[in-house]
Parts: sequence; C-alpha cells; structure tokens
Amino acid sequence: MERCDVLIVGGGPAGSTCAWQLRRSGLRVVVMDAKRFPRDKVCAGWITPQIVESLELDLSDYAKDRVLQPFRGFEVSLLGGRSSRVLYPEVVSYGIRRCELDAFLLRRCEAELRLGEPLRALVRDGAEWVVNDAVRAPILIGAGGHFCPVARALAPPIHAPEPVVAAQEIEFELDHAQSRACSVSPEIPELFFERDLRGYAWLVRKGSMLNVGIGRQDPHDLSGHARAFLASVTALGKLPPRVPVKRHGHAYLLYGQTPRPLDGDGFLLVGDAAGLAWPQSGEGIRPAIESGILAARAIASKDLTSYERAIEARFGPRSGTRGPAWSALVPERVRPWLAEKLLARQAFARRVVVDGWFLHREQAPLPI
Repeated sequence: MERCDVLIVGGGPAGSTCAWQLRRSGLRVVVMDAKRFPRDKVCAGWITPQIVESLELDLSDYAKDRVLQPFRGFEVSLLGGRSSRVLYPEVVSYGIRRCELDAFLLRRCEAELRLGEPLRALVRDGAEWVVNDAVRAPILIGAGGHFCPVARALAPPIHAPEPVVAAQEIEFELDHAQSRACSVSPEIPELFFERDLRGYAWLVRKGSMLNVGIGRQDPHDLSGHARAFLASVTALGKLPPRVPVKRHGHAYLLYGQTPRPLDGDGFLLVGDAAGLAWPQSGEGIRPAIESGILAARAIASKDLTSYERAIEARFGPRSGTRGPAWSALVPERVRPWLAEKLLARQAFARRVVVDGWFLHREQAPLPI
C-alpha cells in the first residue's frame, strides 16, 4: 500500500495549489481525481492580478500556448436596462480557460498524481485515512468541488437543503465569421443582473473563445432563464450566429450561507468543497486558490484547527447571509427599479460592483 503525508482528493485549483505549497515544505503529497487532465471545465474564468501574484505565475510563459485575455474593464447592467461601462488604464484581470489553467497548475505542483481514479472507499484506520485500499495518509484534503466525495462522507451540511447556486453556460470557439459578427469586446466582459436580483448572466470573450452563461440562487426553471437571456442578447445583436445549443451545468455554495464544516479529525475541505465562492459574484477561483494556501499553512503548523480561523480572518465571518444590501434593506417591489438606477451610475458600478464584488481590488494578494 502506498503511503504519503497528505492525500488530496480533487485536482482543481484548490487541490493543486495546496499540493504545490505542501511540496515546497518537503511533504510527500498524492493528488487523486476521478477525471484525467486536461478535463472539460466550462467557466466564465478569469484570474485577478492578486491571484497571479499568489501563484507566482509568469504570464508571458503561461500565454505562449494558452488563452490569457487581458481585461481592462467590465460592462454592467440590469437586464434590459442602461449599462455602465467601467474602464481602467491598467489590466484588472485575465480571461483564462479552466481546462488549461487547471492542467497547468496540477502539472506544476509536482505531487504524485492518481488521475482517472475516483474515490470508491474511505476508511479511518487509527490515526490514518485509507483510500481505495491503495493509499494511506494521516491527513486528507477534500478538494473535489461542490460534490466532493470527502465532503459528502465526512462533513454533511449543517442545514439541509443547502441554498445552492445553479449555473448553465456555453463556451465555444468563434470561427472567422462569428468573430466578426460578435460585438462583445475581448477586453470588456459584460454582466447582466436579472431583474429579480436572484442571479446574473454574462458574456465573456477570451481570445477566440466566447463564454455565455447564467447563474441563479433560485434554480427553478434555470433553463427558461437561460433561454430568455440568450434571446435578449441575440435581439441586441451581441451574439454571433450558430451559437451551440447544449449548455453545461454546475453548482456551488456561496460563502457565509449555511457553511459546511471546514475541518475534522485529520481532514480539511478547500475551495468549492468547503463552499467558499464569493457571495456577491459567485467567483470561486480566488477563494479556491487562497484556501489551498491557507490549508497548506495549517498542515505545516501541525494545527489543523487553525485553518478555519485563517479562513474567517481572510474572508470574514462564516455565519449569516451575505449579499447586496438591497436584498435585505429595500422592499422587494422597488428593488428592480433601484438596481437599474444604481447600476446605470458609473460610480456605483465601479466602486461597488466591479472593484468590490467582482475584483476585490481593496484586498491585497495572499502572500506565499
């Protein structure tokens, strides 16, 4: 039977970043994932300069054979309302393809990889975990996303059912004719908040790739909302012809809403397995990467209980519902009217929506 210091189940950004940091500490690490990489992972997908710094990415090297689309602004609106285009003199984020980023980070971490191997059996044997009767380790990391098998087995939700965000999206490569017909700027993703303020949709162009999607906290008739959004932006002339019909679905939890346990006897949860997506934007990449770093620190300190304290110090208290102020303070009947007015104002769109909710520009990178 194989032995290691830490076994990580899940090879996405949270798991690979944790493995990268643990390997730097000289620990023997195994990463197990049911998928083989590169894997198909559809995501609007962007990384901020803070992520670039924390991951110590060489952008020129990364961009040699991968998508790395500079973003210099965002356009935001209430669906059907007047938009605000927020522009910056510098690059504020980079569009990426998750299939490329995830494979790059996993290969770079230098852990031993067991890919195409799902978790089939998990047993606690004394002070160690035994997985699939093949790998034994004293510490187990659940990094398998929202449906992580480690989280399901060891950290059932405190409150059930959990208020899940459900998303559907399409990502496809534009041919020459589609590229000319698509009015979405590669440097300016477009965000459309739905009128009931239960979610938002997006158009994100990354080089020759276009990602079109929608996410909602109310998953009822998500496909209907997706079809309505596609019809709306098609009528505006924003989409090229021959957009693929098949949409990919996924789910995640927002930070601070019925939190899952983050740790237990010899295990930690990171990324979407722990429900760490930003509550206002739903972004999961930066919380995943930072939670991987914080988990590695807790393991290095030999105090796994310090992990939850570090998460709260970084992301804020985990209890209570978090979200845009109008969801709690403004009567429901006037929320769409107020939201449309606010999102049309440059100052609000820049300082609150883009700088605050989506880019978290006020928060410095997590140092390595």
